[in-house]
Amino acid sequence: MKLQKGDQVQILAGKDKGKKGKIIQIFPDSDRIVVEGVNKMVKHLRAKRENEGGQRVEFDGPFRADNAALICSKCNKPTRIGYKFLENKKKTRTCKKCKQTI
Repeated sequence: MKLQKGDQVQILAGKDKGKKGKIIQIFPDSDRIVVEGVNKMVKHLRAKRENEGGQRVEFDGPFRADNAALICSKCNKPTRIGYKFLENKKKTRTCKKCKQTI
């Protein structure tokens, strides 16, 4: 998976199309990511005791990673990711638009 935790992404499809946020969590097995402030979901919890009331818990749900594009830190545009090897044989991610390392 080309996206990493902490990357800034823009949503390309779905109900939150156009929103930007930071990746909180990654699930590489199912190719899903969780972005803060995007894909809000509500879970209803039952009361544990008789005297208490139930609760509604809001959380950011996971969605497909291919519905998000990385925002380049240099050109501040959503971009695709390429790879390049440096002289010290380290593999780095590069922006396909401005050719800078991310």
